[in-house]
Amino acid sequence: MGQLQTEIEPSEVGLDAQRLQRIDRHFAQYVSDGRLPGWLVLVARHGKIAHLATHGMRDVEAGLPVESDTLFRIYSMTKPITSVAAMMLYEQGVFELTDPISRFLPAFTDQRVYVNGSADRPQTRPATEPIRIWHLLTHTAGLTYGFHHIHPVDRMYRDAGFEWGHPSELDLAGACDAWAEFPLLFDPGQSWNYSVATDVLGRLVEVASGQALEAFFREHILDPLDMRDTGFSACEQDGDRLAALYTADRAGKAVRNDRFGRVAHHQPRVFSGGGGLISSARDYHRFTLMLLGGGQLEGARLLSNRTVDYMTRNHLPGGADLETLAMGTFSETANAGKGFGLGFSVNEDPTASKVVSSVGQYAWGGAASTSFWVDPREELTVVFLTQLLPSSTHPIRSQLQQLVYQALVD
Repeated sequence: MGQLQTEIEPSEVGLDAQRLQRIDRHFAQYVSDGRLPGWLVLVARHGKIAHLATHGMRDVEAGLPVESDTLFRIYSMTKPITSVAAMMLYEQGVFELTDPISRFLPAFTDQRVYVNGSADRPQTRPATEPIRIWHLLTHTAGLTYGFHHIHPVDRMYRDAGFEWGHPSELDLAGACDAWAEFPLLFDPGQSWNYSVATDVLGRLVEVASGQALEAFFREHILDPLDMRDTGFSACEQDGDRLAALYTADRAGKAVRNDRFGRVAHHQPRVFSGGGGLISSARDYHRFTLMLLGGGQLEGARLLSNRTVDYMTRNHLPGGADLETLAMGTFSETANAGKGFGLGFSVNEDPTASKVVSSVGQYAWGGAASTSFWVDPREELTVVFLTQLLPSSTHPIRSQLQQLVYQALVD
């Protein structure tokens, strides 16, 4: 695959071209009224790109438009890539999903759980069981993020320098050692909380493979899939391709945020498997095609199709949905009817979320309002890229979903 472009007429794959234009018109209004700086949307069916559109600016102040090769900070859309990396090691017999993570990361031995008290003086008790690898993959480990602002342990993360980044002196190993010192929010497997779990999973990949996460990604995922634009920082020669980062003000308008944005121009000390990658629509489309293809793309097989099927089932305890099990909220999307697999949300009951979709659709998004999904039933993949923090500002993902599915007419 070379230049990113449409590959087939929409009508040849059951999509209505005029209805697809509704996507563009709708999100063009987000740009015209200042809610988004610019965006890119890609809709593919049966492995072929049927709709590709860009609108607005990758850098409003410089007058640079979003183009098909623009680079974006994908933040938590890194998580499915890290989850694939871990499952590649699982397929080699390196570990079992039930293994305690302390087997690889001894700092997580003898975890304690928050019971009561303030962030300064927490009362804790021993955890009833260790954090296991499947807990990391499903965000049921009891870990958290400092930016949640809903629990005393969240503040402990913030006070230690973990909110929208890491203390400058730490690498990934040091960050994991620090997180291991904090109490868990709950016993592993008992609830769901969006967290640094996938960063810890990335460190597990490093220890289990003997490679830095960046090197493992490059050798085993990015190069085999020809994801040439994806990495933990923007190359100097690609600097002008990287979109500027924006934050929503109180009115929901996009305001430039260079303090966060400039981080992507430099190689990080922490290779964040939870949110560190920069990518392009072309590259992430190739990643979704690999998933849709049951773990392989163009002769490069990363996973067995059975493993991909297993990853994209609901693994939450008792078959619960996120509405039932999740602590607090973490995005603008509805949790009802959504389970969670090994690295992806999994749609089990589209009627519960009140958004048209398919049973078995799996997905995730990033903090800067990016998102993707794979729908095996419809052989549909969708990627939406923009750069607005936080993702909970506007209902972009649910609106995109309804606009894509209404264009399916076969």
